[in-house]
Amino acid sequence: MEHTTIGQVASWLDATFHPEFQEDYDNAGFLIGQRQEPCTGILVALDLTPAVADEAIEQGLNLIVTHHPFIFGGLKRITSDNEAGRTVISLIRHGIAVYAAHTNLDNLPWGVNGILSEKLGLQNTHILKPMDQENGAGMVGELPEPMEANAFLQKVKEVLGIPTLRTSPLTTHHSSLTTITRVALCGGSGASFIGDALAAKADIYITADLKYHDFQRAEGRIILVDAGHYETEQFAKEIFYRAISEKFSNFACRISTRQESLVQYI
Repeated sequence: MEHTTIGQVASWLDATFHPEFQEDYDNAGFLIGQRQEPCTGILVALDLTPAVADEAIEQGLNLIVTHHPFIFGGLKRITSDNEAGRTVISLIRHGIAVYAAHTNLDNLPWGVNGILSEKLGLQNTHILKPMDQENGAGMVGELPEPMEANAFLQKVKEVLGIPTLRTSPLTTHHSSLTTITRVALCGGSGASFIGDALAAKADIYITADLKYHDFQRAEGRIILVDAGHYETEQFAKEIFYRAISEKFSNFACRISTRQESLVQYI
């Protein structure tokens, strides 16, 4: 039986996740490995950590597909003196290739923000910050029925599996935001789209990595929510798994069980 090569899988990943839609600063695509090697299986994760690399080695899976690129700003040295170097050495030694779909997956309507909207039950969704007629950053949509603000925030926590949220005040000296109907969101770092969420007349904007003074931009007009970087992007793993499993049946595709957020809540 003819084997599917890593290169063939990488080409299909390119055609499916469109690295041409990544932002200029990004480094999505095929990052490590030999294209001519037969693919023995795929492990999907949000980040390529040493634990994820070890998991692939132990399970005999020689392609890791992640959302965040393992090589992002460049590696000046590949030595055993640091974690990144040791990981690269281990991956090459065991013949494991690496592929990433990052901001291109953010910009696809069915990508990171599409699945997050689906998980939160949003309807009538459209791109928050379009880059063309179909693709772009973030998403905005509506709840089937208006929800009391605290009840919706509790739902966000449950859907994302997060014990706490950082939010702007729901009540200020001149306003009270008590009902949620229109929701804007952007998985991962989305502070730059606060203005777009306001322009979209969203009642709430869910994203991550907000700084202290970012919350001041709410001005009592919107609820700003920092729900965690990992937490708002975690469903990217499901996107990879579904797409790969539907396309390839001659090798295993598994979601990492050792992938955890780089931030812990205690």
